[in-house]
Amino acid sequence: MNCDDLLLALNAYVDGDLPPPACATFESHLKGCDPCTVVVDNVRRTIRLFKAGEPYAMPEGFSDALHEALRARWRP
Repeated sequence: MNCDDLLLALNAYVDGDLPPPACATFESHLKGCDPCTVVVDNVRRTIRLFKAGEPYAMPEGFSDALHEALRARWRP
């Protein structure tokens, strides 16, 4: 497995959907590749933060302003 292969399998690995033999290959690559280890750790931390987060109410008018900015950005 190389770094590109790892990135393609990342979601399945983090979600626990990767078959055991592929997990072993994935984890073997992680042992020797610091950049991929950093990526996997960051994804795991992001997921934990997202799951632990509480809904945040947007300030009045923010949603309308955001939608207008997006429309202006994507107008032909």
